[in-house]
Amino acid sequence: MYFILASFLGLFIASSFFIRAKYNYYVYGDTPVLEQQQPVFFLIIIALVLSFSFILYRLCLKLNPYSRKIVIPVVLLLSFGMQIAIIFLFPRLPTDDSQTVLSLALDMLYEQDYSSFDTGGYLHMFPFNFSVVLYLKTLLMIFPDNYLVIKLFNILFTLVTTLMIYLLYKELDDKSQVNDYGVLVFAATYVPSLFMSNFIYNDVIATSLLTSALYFAVRFMKRKSIKDIVIAAVLLALGNYFRSIGVIVLIAVVLSLLFSLRNLGIRKALIALGITAVLFNVPGWTQNAVLQAKQIVDEPVNVSSAPVYMWLNMGINLETFGFWDNRESYSIYQNEAGYNKAGSTVLFKEEISRKLSEADAGELVSMYYKKLIWTWTEGTYQVERYGIGNDSSSGGRGRMIGGVMDRYSYTNAATDLFQGESTFRSGLLSMLHGLNILMYGCILIRLISGIRGRRVEETPLILIILGFIGFYLLWEIKARYIYPVYPLLIVLAYMGFKDAVDIVFKKRRGPGNADR
Repeated sequence: MYFILASFLGLFIASSFFIRAKYNYYVYGDTPVLEQQQPVFFLIIIALVLSFSFILYRLCLKLNPYSRKIVIPVVLLLSFGMQIAIIFLFPRLPTDDSQTVLSLALDMLYEQDYSSFDTGGYLHMFPFNFSVVLYLKTLLMIFPDNYLVIKLFNILFTLVTTLMIYLLYKELDDKSQVNDYGVLVFAATYVPSLFMSNFIYNDVIATSLLTSALYFAVRFMKRKSIKDIVIAAVLLALGNYFRSIGVIVLIAVVLSLLFSLRNLGIRKALIALGITAVLFNVPGWTQNAVLQAKQIVDEPVNVSSAPVYMWLNMGINLETFGFWDNRESYSIYQNEAGYNKAGSTVLFKEEISRKLSEADAGELVSMYYKKLIWTWTEGTYQVERYGIGNDSSSGGRGRMIGGVMDRYSYTNAATDLFQGESTFRSGLLSMLHGLNILMYGCILIRLISGIRGRRVEETPLILIILGFIGFYLLWEIKARYIYPVYPLLIVLAYMGFKDAVDIVFKKRRGPGNADR
């Protein structure tokens, strides 16, 4: 597994010297772009990011004498302040699915309107989004009806993710003799996570829940406390309820438990597997039971929903290599099959078969290669659109898709600086692209050292990343879809960066004298 992931990362890094994966909604619209890389500029960006990272790492080493009870709250408070500044400087209003789920939450709260579950309604097609609708409805029922409330809760979930990144790192690298505040600072200042607090949807909360679940699962495998696996199972079930990719984490946890049989013992391993399996679908079962008891629906919500084959069909597209297909797949489900799941499944299977038979082997290899490279090397999780935003009055090809415009509640000096194709916007995207590739380089170092040292502690993280790579090789793609793995990339990248620093200093100072 270490070798397989190392091979993928090697492919991503090598390809990035020739291909630049881009997403800029203002310039290109809602579409993925692959351009020829500018190697000199790319290397300059890498050098700048690497230099800044090393300086920050050395500064964080000076925090080692201070207690975690002081440093952790201060760092989280600073991160909180940065995110508060961002949501006020870039007051992005919800659009597309974000606007839809918020509107449904308001309709249910004030009008008791659940008609979206009727045939042709949004939740009839995509019942998995009822989780975020219910979450938004609950927030708006308890707190003032304001975008800021939702964004503040996004910030709180992001801070939980930051803390869990640090705790997960320390659980995996428990032999370290220092506090390793560098990984905490890195997570707390990671630009995509700071801006994604502006995005009203399920990504931030699901990432927080799934990262927390992984931490407690790893903790259980090391400490063997049943309480830890119960907490992990509950968090995993909730995380999956908000984003169904939780099943990837479930598979990784189950495999890791099986790999740990000798350490855990058969009895504890079976108990852990049973708890995890039983609790995993409880949120979905509860949702169906409540909706049917209240006579909002007559049958389980998944009976007539859009089938998984719709997204698999979207994932096979030579022009956009698996990105949004401009409603072609939606049309099959809505118009040709009349919102019938079974009927559309047959049509989608026929369409998938047709696409695969009409394309030659070279075209398919090219499509899957482009799909893989764009998804994993774009590097910004599409934060340009979902976090920064762009006012519709600015113009540009991407300003209106599907009749929903991007806009701010007000503009200011910051929105003006990042408007359109500004140097600030393009510079930030280039920096994040370079940081992403640098992180892959650090992870590659960690994987190679793991292979040489026969170290397996990071196996759960590697399984999840490989699961995401395999899943989105088949599924419809967005760079935003892999956002839930950013905490794992940070953990592994910091480990690799630390390994690299140690190697350099050991060579310069001699064995046993490197700063840890």
